[in-house]
Amino acid sequence: MSQNSYKTQSEKYEFISGQHGGYYRHNFIDHAYLYNLYFPPEAVFANFKEQIHDIVLNYPMAQNALAGLIGKLIDQSAERIVVGNGAAELIKIVSGHISGKLIVPVPSFNEYANAAPPGQAIEFPLDFPSFRLDVDKFAAEAIIVKADVAVVVTPNNPTSMLIPKPDLIRLAKKLEIYDCMLILDESFLDFAENPDQISLEQEIEKYPNVAIFKSMSKAYGICGLRIGYMLTANSKFAEAIRNGVHIWNINGFAEEFLRILPDYKQEFIESCKQVRSDRDSLYKKLCGIEGMTVFKPDANFIFCRLPDYVQSAPEITRKLFIEHNMYIKDCVGKTQPDSDRYLRIASRTEAENCKLVAALINIMDLKTGKA
Repeated sequence: MSQNSYKTQSEKYEFISGQHGGYYRHNFIDHAYLYNLYFPPEAVFANFKEQIHDIVLNYPMAQNALAGLIGKLIDQSAERIVVGNGAAELIKIVSGHISGKLIVPVPSFNEYANAAPPGQAIEFPLDFPSFRLDVDKFAAEAIIVKADVAVVVTPNNPTSMLIPKPDLIRLAKKLEIYDCMLILDESFLDFAENPDQISLEQEIEKYPNVAIFKSMSKAYGICGLRIGYMLTANSKFAEAIRNGVHIWNINGFAEEFLRILPDYKQEFIESCKQVRSDRDSLYKKLCGIEGMTVFKPDANFIFCRLPDYVQSAPEITRKLFIEHNMYIKDCVGKTQPDSDRYLRIASRTEAENCKLVAALINIMDLKTGKA
């Protein structure tokens, strides 16, 4: 179905819910995808316009030089870094080619398990109903199944919850004895309070079995540029991933973005503060809905369980789109108990968040026959 062949809002919903992106072409409010609406600043786009001939006409740089640009940004040496065409490219290499057996807590970002060959990904259920990760139980299970790669997304997607740094350090040390690499996916960490203090990036040399993965699309608001990176002090692991990427895996626009990004450090910090402020306000509003269980968020989205008196998450999601042209994510595709009762809602601007909550209340009230 092409973008113009749907005739009703209901048909449009069926079309959109089967897509992975391209949403901006279809005129609806996207509370499903998770990105920073306040970055990059307009000056970045002006720079692209000035450089567009060179960017389009010339080959971009290859891996070593790109790793140097990321290294400058995060104050790390280039040999510890591999730059991917989005974190998804790096995940595919680890899950699909390097790992013999991978373990990941669920619910989580599905790509780690999806990219693994059949039978090679083990899903470890988070404690229910808190959705907290017990790192000691997780380490024990990783050791029992003889996993050579363990993955932890922090803050997690879809729960939006951070795993405390001391827990992650304890987990890394337990796994190191059994020669198990720990991948920490910190893609949403910039939206947490004091990200510099909770990231393991600056202490990476202390943990030779840790690799940090980061999708830059979310925090930097550049989903279309496709940039992600891996940082590790484990040279053997870095080399294995580096061998999996092809020579020109990053396009010229992404390269130019990395080149100028250090000039906008302060703007980036301010943008993340604004995201946190909007998110906290949305969290309070959602907590005000009677019967809604709302999990305190550390990322730029909110995980919640619908009140028992309303329809299922897929029904609410569909109704919200059809009646209010707003798109949120139900958690039916996630591995968790009662997945059809849970929603993941991306925070947008304060005004858009207010409209979303009002629309949610409106469609829930229709179900209960309230005034």
